[in-house]
Amino acid sequence: MTTTIVHLVRHGEVHNPGKILYGRLPGYRLSERGEQMARLTGEALAERDIVKVVASPLLRAQQTAKPIAEPHGLDIETDERLTEALNYFEGHRIGHGEARFTNPKNWKYFLNPFRPSWGERYRDQVDRVMASVRDARHAAEGHEAALVLHQLPIWLTRRAAEHKPMLHDPRRRECGLASVTSLVFNGEHLDHVDYCEPAASLYDGAVDATGGKLT
Repeated sequence: MTTTIVHLVRHGEVHNPGKILYGRLPGYRLSERGEQMARLTGEALAERDIVKVVASPLLRAQQTAKPIAEPHGLDIETDERLTEALNYFEGHRIGHGEARFTNPKNWKYFLNPFRPSWGERYRDQVDRVMASVRDARHAAEGHEAALVLHQLPIWLTRRAAEHKPMLHDPRRRECGLASVTSLVFNGEHLDHVDYCEPAASLYDGAVDATGGKLT
């Protein structure tokens, strides 16, 4: 049976001195450390049989995709389905100013963590990412594809693949900066999930605005 691998690559560290929940806001680019992370991940994937590279339209994902695509002589395709999760608090610092939990007008956004009520539904994120994964698996059949996107959609897709509930502690996500979550297919069947952190040597001191697990 033909083996096809679709790698879900998270972008590197973002330049975000204001510690804003940037979400889908334009213009947030990789920091200098983030660019180094992207290069390390590109080096780790350089000898893989990658025939397709697709990225979220957001700048940080496009920048991370570049050193992955270059060693393979590939152009970067853009897929809106890989974009960041929609979040009501985008543009704010969580717990500060307009995004304070103590502000009664925000309480409605914390009512249902299963949806979640503060942003895009978990299941909707999985559905759109898996649709992109299926297209990439078909296009790269017998080879490998790299999709560059964002922490929460990657983590939810992995949990769905491993038949785990969507509700989770964000602090315990195993999806570090510039990490690679690999979906290994035998034919159309998802056989297993692998995970690695090529840029782990740069995690010390790195800023992960989501609060997710770095090590």
